[in-house]
Amino acid sequence: MVKKNNKSDWAEAKKRCRLNQADIQMAKELGLKPKSLIKNIPAPNQQWKAPVKIWIRDLYEDKFGKVIENGINSR
Repeated sequence: MVKKNNKSDWAEAKKRCRLNQADIQMAKELGLKPKSLIKNIPAPNQQWKAPVKIWIRDLYEDKFGKVIENGINSR
């Protein structure tokens, strides 16, 4: 079995989780892997669970005190 390269994993996570480049950068800085992002996509019966994009931003803000917006730090 051939393993996909890391760039295609991130591209798949970006597409399936509806992330932009700033969200990907924040996820990488948090040490998250593409597979963990895909696994945390909320199912239709998990309405209590935040979308991956919001989840990453909340984690990043808790850890670093700011959120990256389109490559520019805010706050």
